[in-house]
Amino acid sequence: VQLQASGGGLVQDGGSLRLSCTFSGATFSNYIFGWFRQAPGLEREFVASISWNGANTLYKDSVKGRFTISTDFYKHTVDLQMSSLKPEDTAVYYCHGDLISSEIAIYDYWGRGTLVTVSS
Repeated sequence: VQLQASGGGLVQDGGSLRLSCTFSGATFSNYIFGWFRQAPGLEREFVASISWNGANTLYKDSVKGRFTISTDFYKHTVDLQMSSLKPEDTAVYYCHGDLISSEIAIYDYWGRGTLVTVSS
């Protein structure tokens, strides 16, 4: 299983950025996907998650209304549209996939991170 993230970069305070994660090597519909982030000196934290068909989403409180997670089943991608970015959103962002069996997460995979830097 591979999760390949892209789209990070430098953006100004209030700007927008779109991250994309391409999934390969397994059955897309067996997974719940998410984005996590890790700022310097801090632990990795949850940002957003989504079911493979996009029917169910969950967000960290501080990104609600600013970030939108989505999937494209045909492209096997998981995107994170980030708007109204703030300096505190600066972090390395990681794509994540939970393999689901009988409604239980039995294994997870991580992609390499992509750096998002928001300048004030």
